[in-house]
Amino acid sequence: MAGAAAIELEGVAKRYGALVALADVTLRVTQGEFVALVGGSGSGKTTLLKTINRLVAPDAGRIRVEGEAAEAIAPHELRRRIGYVFQEIGLFPHLSVAENIGVTPRLLGWDRGRIAARTATLLDLVALPREVAGRAPAELSGGQRQRVGVARALAAEPAIMLMDEPFGALDPLTRDQLGADYRDLHERLGLTTLMVTHDMTEAVLLADRVVVLSAGRIVADGKPAELLARATDPDVRALLEAPKRQADRLQARLSGATG
Repeated sequence: MAGAAAIELEGVAKRYGALVALADVTLRVTQGEFVALVGGSGSGKTTLLKTINRLVAPDAGRIRVEGEAAEAIAPHELRRRIGYVFQEIGLFPHLSVAENIGVTPRLLGWDRGRIAARTATLLDLVALPREVAGRAPAELSGGQRQRVGVARALAAEPAIMLMDEPFGALDPLTRDQLGADYRDLHERLGLTTLMVTHDMTEAVLLADRVVVLSAGRIVADGKPAELLARATDPDVRALLEAPKRQADRLQARLSGATG
């Protein structure tokens, strides 16, 4: 694959007792790519994601971030270089929206003016009115809180974003809109994004490339159309064909309702 690597995993393995979470995983994500990790529960998606920013220590293998060995970077420094968004959002309830967004820049020693300017820019980027800056997270809708979570992850201007089921708790309309808005941000900011999702439709709509995991191993990797054309494993085909089955069922129901 052409282009410089943003993330590289080579022979990465992780066990939790007798449970194999990752087994000899090798993966390369090129700078600027949007890659979706899909698979069933317990397939290793979240564990793989967390090995990249050292929230999980692998038992074996090597991980490089922007060409540098991850284990050579202090964990707190690595996490400041990588944005991380997850389903539970994790906003600090006692801090305002602006204070939540500014957490990492404050830790990095940015001055107040720079933090305020960055916060205003990010609120615009994630399509939130600037007046929400002074509100508490509890005053916002779920979709708005998730937008704040994205803004917070982008605050220190990372080149890499890790996303773990970021839109899974939202209603379908909000989820669709926020996914499309994030994809636009990915393009505009030139990000590298690795996103865990259990929703194959979301993966196909948002990602350039889909990586399928099963029992801690990568069993398929490529562009959605290419994977569907060449996949022979019945479980992989069933996963890849899910969006079409859903669309066909929807069309049948709509046709029946209007017939």
